Amino acid sequence: MGGLVFYSSSSGNTARFVERLGCDAVRIPISMKAEIPPVPDTFVLICPTFADGEGRGAVPKQVIRFLNAPERRAGLRGVIATGNRNFGTTYALAGRVIAAKCNIPLLYSFELAGTETDLARVKNGLDAFWETPCLTT
Repeated sequence: MGGLVFYSSSSGNTARFVERLGCDAVRIPISMKAEIPPVPDTFVLICPTFADGEGRGAVPKQVIRFLNAPERRAGLRGVIATGNRNFGTTYALAGRVIAAKCNIPLLYSFELAGTETDLARVKNGLDAFWETPCLTT
């Protein structure tokens, strides 16, 4: 079974969601100068979206820095995106960008700090995801 890695800005929405999930997770630091902690060999990333009206800047710089390390990127198995539906087509855009660039599945998206339904779906989805055998060995 893999792990969970997340980024949360100072607003704390993603951190609150992960805390409510009740599972162990590694947080990507907010500070670009902070050392990135060790991460599980395989993991799912939860990432919020920070895009302008044109979609620029969707993936937080801290997440780009994290994924730019080939040894970390190699363990990425899926992404869960967060965002704000008020931003229309750029809602949860970071997840779509990461999925496309890293050739991994976008597993789920939720708004802001998520609902109880989102929590249940992510918990159940992660359990099912990690139990599914890899067919591309």
